[in-house]
Amino acid sequence: MESKFLRGTFFLTAATLISKILGFIYIIPFTALVSTQGYVLYKYAYGPYTILLSVSTIGLPLAVSKFVSKYNEVGNYQVGLRLLRYGMYLMVITGTLSFATLYLTAPFLAGLVIDPNDSTGNSLEDVQFVIRLVSFALLIIPAMSVLRGYFQGNQSMGPSALSTVIEQLVRITFILAGAYVTIHVFKSSLTNAVGVATFAAFIGGLAGFITLIFVFFKRRKLIKKQRDESVNNQDLNVRLMFKELIGYAVPFVITGLAIPIYQNIDTFTINKLFQSIGYDLYQAETINSVIGLAQILVMVPVSLATAFGMSLIPGITSAFNSGRMLEVHNKISQTIQILIFFTLPAAIGLCILGRPIYIMVFGLENSPDIGGGILEWYSLAAVVFALYTVTAAIMQGINQQKKLVIGIFIGIGLKIVLNYLLVPYLDEVGPILATYIGFTTSILYNVYIIKNTIHFKILPLLKTLRSVLLLVVLMSLSVWGTEVLCKIWLPEAFSLYSRALLTAVISIITGLLVYLGFGSKLSLAKGLLNKKSKNH
Repeated sequence: MESKFLRGTFFLTAATLISKILGFIYIIPFTALVSTQGYVLYKYAYGPYTILLSVSTIGLPLAVSKFVSKYNEVGNYQVGLRLLRYGMYLMVITGTLSFATLYLTAPFLAGLVIDPNDSTGNSLEDVQFVIRLVSFALLIIPAMSVLRGYFQGNQSMGPSALSTVIEQLVRITFILAGAYVTIHVFKSSLTNAVGVATFAAFIGGLAGFITLIFVFFKRRKLIKKQRDESVNNQDLNVRLMFKELIGYAVPFVITGLAIPIYQNIDTFTINKLFQSIGYDLYQAETINSVIGLAQILVMVPVSLATAFGMSLIPGITSAFNSGRMLEVHNKISQTIQILIFFTLPAAIGLCILGRPIYIMVFGLENSPDIGGGILEWYSLAAVVFALYTVTAAIMQGINQQKKLVIGIFIGIGLKIVLNYLLVPYLDEVGPILATYIGFTTSILYNVYIIKNTIHFKILPLLKTLRSVLLLVVLMSLSVWGTEVLCKIWLPEAFSLYSRALLTAVISIITGLLVYLGFGSKLSLAKGLLNKKSKNH
């Protein structure tokens, strides 16, 4: 049973990683098809959709997984099916309400980003159109996520893994093929191409849902047999069940929404802020789009590092609940060391190589001058986002969910105010600094609560990070030196793109060799990884 569970967990983790990689890679050909003007239109639709998707599911899939597993353990398989049935009913209701909300508020949301008197960029009608098309996905994704939670609660990760990959593959294929055919075959507008791309969320969700339904019906005899043979079948009061589930899940939803909320603040305030200081709509939308593209690059190291570091969080929760405080302290220190070890060099590398990396990924047609500069400034957000994610998870592990939510709202409030205060003076750097200050405030608040709750000592942790900082300095010097040498030695006959590509690749390889090479000599990487493996 344990080997089956571990195998299933591996497949689910691999499927999630594949999905994230695909979700990053497709942006490259998509932006080549629709340019920054098309991508910002896509961003207008997906921003509010992401938030409403989280709100509509209210954290129930994760809670269903936990509850099904809990009751299966005591031989009550009937309650799992009851949870699934009523969870599906609830998700259909919340999904429909979210769909209606997004569909009906499309004109209002369009009005937040588009000035109808400025015709240099996308129109109000364009934005309404793409928002309304993406809203249809809310009719199906919430119900699908509950079914995934049910399978995972039964320690059957395969169906979730399969549906995750199929959903992403179908969605991305529909996005790229649909946009290409719309533009190059039907010779239709950019707006229609982006509309097809946003509707892909519904098509991908439908494919994933059909996959899960197929597996469920294929296994229905086994599921019925498990229920009928259960020795402790009991019914639960539905109202009390959902009260407990939702009460447990809501803080997790708010925590998970923090980064999307920050991104949506930028999406829906930047245009008018920049227009107020003399930019036309086209210029404002270009900055808006490029900030979104920079966020995608920054989130790559964040996703990988947090997936690695967050695997220690369940151990923190277990140790805290058992009163093993020394173990809690050690695991927190270890988690943050791992996080900094992976994210800090990636962030510094992005900062040094902002322009060549941006050109390498997004080409010369998507505002490389602005994009390179924004990526350089935005790069350190990788560290900030990762630290926020982990400190938030630690707060949940030590039962400080309510205080965590307070810290999130303080940071969001600062972000909104500072966007308005900084943009008139710092232009495109303004929203980036506002993001740093907002998130850093939430992180410091989290650290303060953690320190006071479990008497965690910060100074010893900082001392353990000195070796990482030394390594990062050595790596940074090697990357910077390599970039300078590439500028000098690469022939002028090479195209601008070729020079950027070679500079980025050679500098990244040099940085990796120096970082991992010196790290192994100092036994730092081996020490961190060995500690992690021992905890498993």
